[in-house]
Amino acid sequence: MARYIFITGGVVSSLGKGLASAALGALLQARGYTVRLRKLDPYLNVDPGTMSPFEHGEVFVTDDGAETDLDLGHYERFTGVHARATDSISSGRIYSNVLEKERRGDYLGKTIQVIPHVTNEIKDFLRIGADEVDFMLCEIGGTVGDIEGLPFFEAIRQFIHERPRGQSILMHLTLLPYLAASGELKTKPTQHSVKELQSIGLAPDVLVCRSEHPIPDKEREKIALFCNVRKEHVIPAYDLSTIYEAPLAYHRAGLDQAVLDAFGISPAPKPNLTRWEDVMDRLTGAEGMVRVAIVGKYTQLEDAYKSIAEALTHGGMANRTRVKAEWIDAEIFENEDPAPYLQAYHAILVPGGFGERGTEGKIKAAQFAREKKIPYLGICLGMQMAVIESARNLAGLPNAGSEEFDHEAGKKRFTPVVYHLKEWVQGNHTVRRKADDAKGGTMRLGAYTANLKTGSRVSEVYGCSVIEERHRHRYEVDIQYREQLEACGLVFSGMSPDGKLPEIVEVKDHPWFIGVQFHPELKSKPFAPHPLFADFVRAAKEVERLV
Repeated sequence: MARYIFITGGVVSSLGKGLASAALGALLQARGYTVRLRKLDPYLNVDPGTMSPFEHGEVFVTDDGAETDLDLGHYERFTGVHARATDSISSGRIYSNVLEKERRGDYLGKTIQVIPHVTNEIKDFLRIGADEVDFMLCEIGGTVGDIEGLPFFEAIRQFIHERPRGQSILMHLTLLPYLAASGELKTKPTQHSVKELQSIGLAPDVLVCRSEHPIPDKEREKIALFCNVRKEHVIPAYDLSTIYEAPLAYHRAGLDQAVLDAFGISPAPKPNLTRWEDVMDRLTGAEGMVRVAIVGKYTQLEDAYKSIAEALTHGGMANRTRVKAEWIDAEIFENEDPAPYLQAYHAILVPGGFGERGTEGKIKAAQFAREKKIPYLGICLGMQMAVIESARNLAGLPNAGSEEFDHEAGKKRFTPVVYHLKEWVQGNHTVRRKADDAKGGTMRLGAYTANLKTGSRVSEVYGCSVIEERHRHRYEVDIQYREQLEACGLVFSGMSPDGKLPEIVEVKDHPWFIGVQFHPELKSKPFAPHPLFADFVRAAKEVERLV
């Protein structure tokens, strides 16, 4: 039966709550324990899938097709444990489940209330998979005191009370602000945050205190005294040069030991931190630097492409080189020549996105990369834009475009080399969709298999002929244009097992030009860089040597 660690946050806890959870999971793994990490979000959306990247950052997709919070990406990158649909829940999903049960008559006509019906639904979620791992880490989104989060905190209070004593602990993250005028750290926000927790029946066992300045012993003693925790359980969390230093930094600060002490686990297995020492060695020992232009449409918020940024870092680690990713708004190229903006870069990456805005700029970026022989990686929409560019400029289809843009405009303007995907095979059944279906949860989501063409660049990059990658799209390159495009040098080098859906294209006679319909960045890890990103950075490094 799993031991539960609930991670909550005080003021400005978003500065490190997800990272602390992921780092703790990695440290427990380093001691030989099995872990699973979960996120409970208080927003009323059923899932982040319909939320704008500007609102909530990127949507992280699991193998089983769940659209989840980007924190699950941190969990996977740090632990290597593949997240599942049951690792993420929102208030919206909880309330939706309760209302569905009420409509079915599951409550036998009773009055539906937050307590017990909503809290029971949350507790049922917490119990899923409890017999599979040694530790279950559950991060509660938002801040203590938020009205949206109160049902979660009440459910956790009940859950801890119902379990055997010593089987659940609470870790609370807070901020220690520094007042430059007086030259001191203020502990009052932490005290009030803990007081807020105590008022709803919860008491932290471990405190993680974010600070930009060293925390003196007297301040730790003060926090311990007023927050009713042991001094050695007040863990400092300082700014780091890279997020991948977090496991080693938290271990030095005593976080994993404090958690094991709170559970009364003694003696505890010693940690094997070789994996994270190697990660840091690759980061700090990097030689040289490559510049990668990311031509996207959500560039104002880097969290919109969080997994891509991290996967590029991992690719750099695989090559022991530093990757400097720079964000360029695709809309700039709709009115300006891309050459002055892109010619200084060693590689170009065009990520996914939705809607027509910025797509003409992405097409120009793909054209620049193809013509100037610069390494290019197109992901999802980035692959589709590369196909449209080749169709227009090589295959004699000057009006090539996507049905997505016609649907958005409400009129037909393009030759649809990219069309709305109406059916596909998932497992042993066929999924069917219509253009006017509801937006939430109706895309081609999750892990799907692709067969790679023998002798293609991607087969060499992967080192195999069959791969499985995660998808999130509702538009697809139309296979009827394959022969016409391949005659012009755009090779369809990866296909779905039934041969109907293009998964990968690459340009023949180009140093490195690959477009993929899936999202390889979602499976990259610092200790296991995704092969596409590792080889993409290698190709960029070759360009950098020639400059």
